[in-house]
Amino acid sequence: MDMRTIAVGLLVLGCMGAGAQQLSLSRAEATVLVEPYAPNVVRVSLSLRKDDALAGPGYGVTAKTNGAGWAVQSGVEGDVLRSSRMVVTVTPQGAKYAPTGTAADIAKFFNGSTPGVGISIMTPEGASLVKMQGWQMSVPNHKDMNADILHDRRSGDAPFFQVGATFASPPDEHYYGLGQNQEGYLDRRGHAVRCAHDYNAPAGQSVCVPFVVTNKGYGIVWDNPSATTVAFGFNDQTRWTSDVGQRVSFFVIAGKTYDEIYEGYRLLTGDVPMLPKSAYGYIQCKQRYTSQEELLGVAKGYRERHYPIDDLVVDWFHYTKMGEMDMDPAKWPDPVAMNKQLHAMNFHTMISVWPRFIPEDRYYGTILKNDWFEKLADGTPTNGLPYDRAGADIDTTNPDAAKWYWGVVKDNYVKMGFDSFWADETEPDLPPNGSYFHVGPGTQFFNVYPYFHTKAFYDGIRHDLSERALILARDSYLGAQHNGTIFWSSDISANWDTLKRQVPTGINFVASGMPYWSTDIGGWQFLPEKHVPERPVLLDPSDARANIEHYDDYPELYVRWFEYGAFQPNFRSHGSRPQNEVWSYGKAAEPILVKYLRLRYQMMPYLYSLGHMSHETGAPFMRGLFMDFGDDPKVANLGDEYMFGPSILVAPVTEQGRTSREVYLPAGTDWYNFWTNEKVHGGQSITVAAPIETIPLFVKAGSILPLGAPVENTNDLQQIAKLRVYPGRDADFELYSDDGTTYKYEKGDMQLTKLHWSESVGKLTREGAKLDVDSEAGLVEVVGK
Repeated sequence: MDMRTIAVGLLVLGCMGAGAQQLSLSRAEATVLVEPYAPNVVRVSLSLRKDDALAGPGYGVTAKTNGAGWAVQSGVEGDVLRSSRMVVTVTPQGAKYAPTGTAADIAKFFNGSTPGVGISIMTPEGASLVKMQGWQMSVPNHKDMNADILHDRRSGDAPFFQVGATFASPPDEHYYGLGQNQEGYLDRRGHAVRCAHDYNAPAGQSVCVPFVVTNKGYGIVWDNPSATTVAFGFNDQTRWTSDVGQRVSFFVIAGKTYDEIYEGYRLLTGDVPMLPKSAYGYIQCKQRYTSQEELLGVAKGYRERHYPIDDLVVDWFHYTKMGEMDMDPAKWPDPVAMNKQLHAMNFHTMISVWPRFIPEDRYYGTILKNDWFEKLADGTPTNGLPYDRAGADIDTTNPDAAKWYWGVVKDNYVKMGFDSFWADETEPDLPPNGSYFHVGPGTQFFNVYPYFHTKAFYDGIRHDLSERALILARDSYLGAQHNGTIFWSSDISANWDTLKRQVPTGINFVASGMPYWSTDIGGWQFLPEKHVPERPVLLDPSDARANIEHYDDYPELYVRWFEYGAFQPNFRSHGSRPQNEVWSYGKAAEPILVKYLRLRYQMMPYLYSLGHMSHETGAPFMRGLFMDFGDDPKVANLGDEYMFGPSILVAPVTEQGRTSREVYLPAGTDWYNFWTNEKVHGGQSITVAAPIETIPLFVKAGSILPLGAPVENTNDLQQIAKLRVYPGRDADFELYSDDGTTYKYEKGDMQLTKLHWSESVGKLTREGAKLDVDSEAGLVEVVGK
């Protein structure tokens, strides 16, 4: 008998344009949808509820289906959707034979929640990408210890199911991304990760971006916004389990390189806009500048010392009431005049805006009347009483609330002259489980708030202003990278263990399709009154006592963190010290900090060009070594080093008292010590000198590093001072520039200069836009020549 007859395998060819195809199949009581978005991007959706299986993807995914170049075929081996890059096979459901023996006895009492559906995704050459081995769609119940979640569902909400899928995991498969987890490891394999925004996560705040890339030539986007647990590689399987859903939905992106996978993610969720050029410079913050006088004093302190800086940040409690959206006139008597003065000094200013409102503020009544709060089932705004008295969160998943919220921000803070916005508390601050958003139950849509909230700012800025958006947030989700947003690792502690864990934390976060990330340099939490260092301190703390008390090794910690921060996508100091400027940590620390401020700005032409690379490809420029040296097995779980762009290997020092560290140089290329120009062969670990003033940096042979003339801010016209070539093989680099403030680049108003080093000829050539150079004489510097 034909297996197709037994399988009840109804095949539907869906039209999505000329030549477009999709699979819509029945497998017993399940519906399976396979739809393409590009030759290397496909979505799979399964459900026991047909309408849910056939519904479009969830929030954060903005791409449309595109089946051009795909073809459908069916046979005894199953239903197949094929392109030049992928072969997706949904296997037929076999004959249902009655179980016998022990299997029959087991079946009397235990059964699965779904019929078997086999799905495999391969390359046309036969390499396996993804093999789904099982899926679930189970009603919450006492045996699974999740029955209580049913209390979070209102009578009119869609039914709650726990949904998940299991995929084959070869022993040599490695996983990266999934947002922010601060437990200190790189490769997710062998770990179970809870993908949920959790301010109180034990190692530091966790952030869910359900996107993972692997060394097997694919990435997977898990299309479910509820809190999700992913168990990577246990029992040769990787299992995704989401608390709530009505289907299993996921995207698979095939890529011959990691960058190609990120191009697929960019296609699905949106590009990464260019930030204001100032955002690539130094951002000075602390918890908190309490007055106009204090902030202006800090600004004058930097300018009088001629230290490079671009941004100053006003943190919380500048207002008279939570949600009042004002500035206390007793401490901030004239914010408009203050910002005019700061702008004249070439500063940009950012202000913290919380999405919370207390009943006593001027906007609470309007939000309540319009039903715009995150709320309980009876409509009561969710709050944190009795311990948290900061009010209720506005629900910006509601488009009317989001538009109104931006309008209030514009009418207050934009009119005061602030350039950018710290959208704080985007978890949201009041966890939504058991509460309700406009889009549905908070338990089901647990992780989407930061996407909608940052989008409220971005959409408003794009509509009302000509300047580029810059939004700082502690949380993210699929598509949030498109909202002009930079992210940071939340309110971390100020100690060596935290610093060490930040390095793999950041590598994984940016690997989640979110190129812009940083830490609070120095840690946010208050310092202990006393800390005894493990080893002799490398910096004298005696002239910084008013700031650090008896944390004797804190100036050393701050310097090491600052060195690392200079090679993060964004460079921002923050924390709860009395003072937090570069002159606040003692005379021994100050010149080292200034050295890295100046180095950051010297590298601005390189760094700004990396921002353009991320805009064009979606790929991060803070890159785990696995991205560029995947043929070297030693880098698969190497989380204390990374590439900063295509050229620079960064190896932060994260242990107190150390003046050297071991650095692994990936195989397949030679490397140059950035500080000494010494050439070293790759494929080996070496011990590198790292005195307190030095972070180990190596440059890959076959690199072009454009360096700028000294400037004190990005408003200054910066000429190219050096085109430094690290020889050993041919090299290319695209040097990018634009006006740094508007979106005119989207219409082609920008300049690209293509640099090429020919190793055989020993010559650097330039094509495209003319460079503004300090001097042609000595412009090209070939290291070692």
